[in-house]
Amino acid sequence: MTPNAKPSSPVPSARRRARQLRMAAAIILLLGIFGADAAYWLGTRSADLSGDPSVVGYDKTQVRQMGILYGKQALWIEEWRHKLKHPGPQACVILAASVLAAGGCFYFARLLDAAGESGHA
Repeated sequence: MTPNAKPSSPVPSARRRARQLRMAAAIILLLGIFGADAAYWLGTRSADLSGDPSVVGYDKTQVRQMGILYGKQALWIEEWRHKLKHPGPQACVILAASVLAAGGCFYFARLLDAAGESGHA
């Protein structure tokens, strides 16, 4: 190291990491939006067998038995599982997960900026 060279400060490193986190958050948001759109679009294009008369009432006894054995929580979970088979809720879950992940990235980027301004990294 030469006598005129300054040691690198942690401030640019923290700001660089914060910028990288913001870029990652933007990418996560874009992928989430496109992923949710693709899941919804592909899900609405597939064949819908929910209105098939041959399966009406098929699982009625099974649902009753599950309610007797495991209680209402099992029925709620089973209902949620059936709802998540549809493209709308699937797209909402994908979008919500990407918003949460991107929000976490933005939050940590803000913390890094604050640490960089105070000189603690």
